Amino acid sequence: MISIITPVYNGEKFIESCLQNVINQNFAEVEHIIVDGGSTDKTIDIIKHYANEHPHIRWISEKDQGQSDAMNKGVAMAQGAIIGILNVDDFYEPNILSRISELFKTLPEPSLIVGNCNTWDHRDKLIHINKPKRLRSVDLLMGKQINDDRMIDASFPVNPSAYFYHKSLHQQIGVYKVEEHYAMDIDFLLKAVKVAHVKYFNETWGNYRYYPGTKTFDDSRNGTSQTRVQQLFKEYAKTLPLIEQWEMRLNRIMIFIPLRVFYFSKYPQRLPQSIMNRFMKSISYLNAK
Repeated sequence: MISIITPVYNGEKFIESCLQNVINQNFAEVEHIIVDGGSTDKTIDIIKHYANEHPHIRWISEKDQGQSDAMNKGVAMAQGAIIGILNVDDFYEPNILSRISELFKTLPEPSLIVGNCNTWDHRDKLIHINKPKRLRSVDLLMGKQINDDRMIDASFPVNPSAYFYHKSLHQQIGVYKVEEHYAMDIDFLLKAVKVAHVKYFNETWGNYRYYPGTKTFDDSRNGTSQTRVQQLFKEYAKTLPLIEQWEMRLNRIMIFIPLRVFYFSKYPQRLPQSIMNRFMKSISYLNAK
């Protein structure tokens, strides 16, 4: 069985479409666990209506300590061996749960599998397709320079709608970090790739809405997101074996040099004066010969 966990608080705008998205998967071996944080809008009424008609929907509504706490409650409730996290405003591609179920039949435990994810704006315009091809700790910590050939922000699986994992993985890495309210998925993935059997599939599984008013969008726009993630990266980089730390340093050098060469070839006037003097001396020497 696959357990889909949806944390929500005052999500009446999207909760119905979220519930319907899982229903439309037409997959019998699924439970959809809704963990509501005590909504004051119509969210609970909508959940109750659907739960009365669809027995695969299970739900609770109570005060919590934030999204991570809600996700942990969902994990504790989960009866399935496979976990998927579906935020209330995100959605799966058609027939994905059947595909995921088939893939897990041949995978060792615990496994984490990752697909591609569409990112949409508030006008339902496709912004980007996230394709996180490289999922080692070093690759993730190196960021976008390593993971995406075009150097677009594709370093991490951008949204949990595009990855699934064995519930037993939590026995080795613990639960979601309750005190982390923004980067809990990044924290989870950095821990998970250390111990799980990780596999990437070049298939689009999830859809992520990125628009003003959402926690992730606003956090990114005000600049705090990058600072928080970089600090998290530094902490995890220190836990890597020395050989992997040196690999990261080497990769940064290999990326940095071509970028600087390109920059100064375009803006030679910005070269440090000492380097420019050496360059001019070399040119003069060659001309003299």
